[in-house]
Amino acid sequence: MEIVCLDLEGVLIPEIWIGVAERTGVESLKATTRDIPDYDQLMKQRLRIMDTHKLGISDVKEVIRSLEPLDGAISFLENLRKDFQVIILSDTFYEFAEPFMMKLSLPTLFCHNLEINQNGRIIDYHLRLKDHKRKAVESLKNLNFTVYAAGDSYNDTSMLEAADRGILFKAPDNVKNEFPQFPFVDSYKLLRQEIDRLHPPSL
Repeated sequence: MEIVCLDLEGVLIPEIWIGVAERTGVESLKATTRDIPDYDQLMKQRLRIMDTHKLGISDVKEVIRSLEPLDGAISFLENLRKDFQVIILSDTFYEFAEPFMMKLSLPTLFCHNLEINQNGRIIDYHLRLKDHKRKAVESLKNLNFTVYAAGDSYNDTSMLEAADRGILFKAPDNVKNEFPQFPFVDSYKLLRQEIDRLHPPSL
């Protein structure tokens, strides 16, 4: 039995924090896991910036409501789910992801939670588990699933390494150059071909 594990931001939806940066004009919020490998360092930096500029959860949700899944993502995911079980493994937060999950027909999502105070300020975040993407893939393999995984950032590489087949999707040059062991694709068509390489789709 095969399962496909996909990252969310940069693979199926736009990078939320880049959207927030563009909407608010706070350029320093554009940093993502494509730029900073240490997720804890990145999130602490984001929360400091949000606090400095007095931005809260309502500001982020306003941006999220204006965003749509990436072009072609909905049909790619719909067709993929006809042949595979699919799990989204993301370092986003349930408080951010819900609108996108509705637009993507509610795939299974494993991610994290935010701590928000009564004034709507994001004061902390809580990881489901450190390096949860890799550990989720390893757990699925221990259940005798064959796992294919695709992602675009530093925080996806341990997941790709743990999978039976890991694929970089539209990753920036710095990630591609540091992890040349993973095949790279830049379209949903080629991503599906890579997934099907070890498992032809059912008729």
